[in-house]
Amino acid sequence: MANNILVDLCDGMDAPAWIGNVEPFMRDVMAELGYDGEEVSVLFCGDSFIQNLNREYRNIDAPTDVLSFEDGGSYTDDEGKSWLCVGDIAISLETLPKNAEYFGVSQNEELKRLLVHGLLHLHGMDHGDEHVEKDREPECEMLRLQKSIMEKFDGTGLVQ
Repeated sequence: MANNILVDLCDGMDAPAWIGNVEPFMRDVMAELGYDGEEVSVLFCGDSFIQNLNREYRNIDAPTDVLSFEDGGSYTDDEGKSWLCVGDIAISLETLPKNAEYFGVSQNEELKRLLVHGLLHLHGMDHGDEHVEKDREPECEMLRLQKSIMEKFDGTGLVQ
């Protein structure tokens, strides 16, 4: 089969020139991870929008870089294909450049990290209290897998 990736922007936001690169990147990552027949949505937003989500769903009244919301539902499309709705990923385009600067990486690398991170959360992975830290090797399974995927897609350019 394949996977269905829906990419959108919050109302009033201008689409970045690279927005069309997100869907094929996500398809490639999902194929690498062996995910098939899944639907994922990615919403790009600003800090105030993601802060509202963070406050409502995590009781944290601050913006963040990425949030994932597992779904688990399914549906059959008009062509008779069954899809598993794994969930939604929200990414703040205002926090993206701040993170890139903090980690000393390009916005391209940071965008890929946020997409992979959100995707792994949608598949039930968690990193507990451990977070990606500059110049520190990850210890938990999720962050090690994230690093491995990032290395496999090192040459992939989303933001150009």
